[in-house]
Amino acid sequence: MQPPRAHEDTGLQLQALLEGQNYGAAAGDGTRCPAVPAPRNSPAVRDCLVVAVLCFGNLINFMDWFIVPGILLDIQKYFGLSDGKTGLLQTVFTLCYMLAAPIFGYLGDRYNRKIILGAGILFWSGVTLGSSFITESYYRIFVLSRGLVGIGTASYSTIAPTIIADLFEEGKRTTVLSIFYIFIPVGSGCGYMLAAGMAKSTGDWHWAFRVTPCMGGLALVLLILLVPPRIQRRTARHRALSISGTRRGADETPGVPRTAKTTWCQDVGSLAKNCSFVWSSLGLTAMAFVTGALGMWVPLFLYRAQLVQGIVPPCLQESCNSSNSLIFGGITVGTGIVGVVAGAEAARRLRKMYNKADPLICATSMFSSALCLYTALMLAQTSILSTFIFIAFGELFLSVNWAVVTDILLYVVTPRRQSTAIALQILLSHLLGDAGSPYLIGAISNALQARGAPSFQSSFRSIQSSFAICAFVGAFGGAFFLLTSLYIEGDRREAERP
Repeated sequence: MQPPRAHEDTGLQLQALLEGQNYGAAAGDGTRCPAVPAPRNSPAVRDCLVVAVLCFGNLINFMDWFIVPGILLDIQKYFGLSDGKTGLLQTVFTLCYMLAAPIFGYLGDRYNRKIILGAGILFWSGVTLGSSFITESYYRIFVLSRGLVGIGTASYSTIAPTIIADLFEEGKRTTVLSIFYIFIPVGSGCGYMLAAGMAKSTGDWHWAFRVTPCMGGLALVLLILLVPPRIQRRTARHRALSISGTRRGADETPGVPRTAKTTWCQDVGSLAKNCSFVWSSLGLTAMAFVTGALGMWVPLFLYRAQLVQGIVPPCLQESCNSSNSLIFGGITVGTGIVGVVAGAEAARRLRKMYNKADPLICATSMFSSALCLYTALMLAQTSILSTFIFIAFGELFLSVNWAVVTDILLYVVTPRRQSTAIALQILLSHLLGDAGSPYLIGAISNALQARGAPSFQSSFRSIQSSFAICAFVGAFGGAFFLLTSLYIEGDRREAERP
């Protein structure tokens, strides 16, 4: 529903006045990076700088997330771990991440988000650096350190998208969110390549944990210098209501005064009745399950397939062969960029013709990804090249959804509840998704290996069989997005109601 014309006109008339006031990000329509040089203090330039800092932080966030999978063989050999205990590393990280997300969502809706972001960056960078000095006798401390890093990164993933939502109106927001979410696969792939490259160049995998803390320090400095302490939501209706005497922060709903804030339980209850939010979150959960399992186990799966084919020797040296991590990292970066851009562009074009385009795009990509991943698993013992190709297509279709799913949330949930909604979505998607999938795949693999005599063939077959679960979960994800399409129009109208 569009804002009343009177409010729209009032907001446009008072635009110049608002731009002269310092609310962290000035009001106005200059929400896109200009093609021609603009004054340094113009709203468009400030917004571009804020987005650049947030994207850099997102890059580091996901690099740190996927350092462990990038050197999984080295870590498994160093601590002497089974597949189950190896998968536990990523599971503990994700569990702590998801449990912390609702807390940061609550804080982000009510307190200074810049301080929360800065504290999160400082915390996870410090813990990552400290974990690089843990010896083989302290596996439990290493597991604990990964959990603490997960807590730090939760602050970033929960709050940063809401700042973008405040800076940009809907048409431009999809484009900017697609840029922001490109750095999920790019950061993930760079994490693999950084870990494998540092382990190979230094001969010691611990050095992989000493690079991202330095980058985190730089991100913290940029955050302090370039991101304003307060971001004001900037739509015409918000501008008009602000001038009329109901000045609000970024997270308040139009027409609801500051004193009428709802409790967290009330917000959760309202979100639970939002069918589009619930079904799209379940679709994202299936997507997280698949990406979590792929991110953790693909390099090890490929290594075991190569062992069966006799392509590589067993890992007996100090630093294991890291070529699979490097290749998979490159695939993740490339398919991530193409997938996120393609998904955002498809959504932008198709939603003009069909209001249900977004969930249908997500459903189609999930079904396609599931088919590609199952094909890759079946071809692994005979053709590594074909396996890489189908894994690449599977990741490409998964990446299509990153920006689209978040955009769905942002237009079916009222602005006042967006941080809480993102936090709940993170909690659900990780609790039932990638928090358990790395450990589950490893535990099933252990159980299957225990049935027969140890061999390269049995270790490969066990991980291959357990991996097949991902294809079926991906198909369920497609079904959840189809259900989202049934409710999305009504929920969007409800969210736009003043």
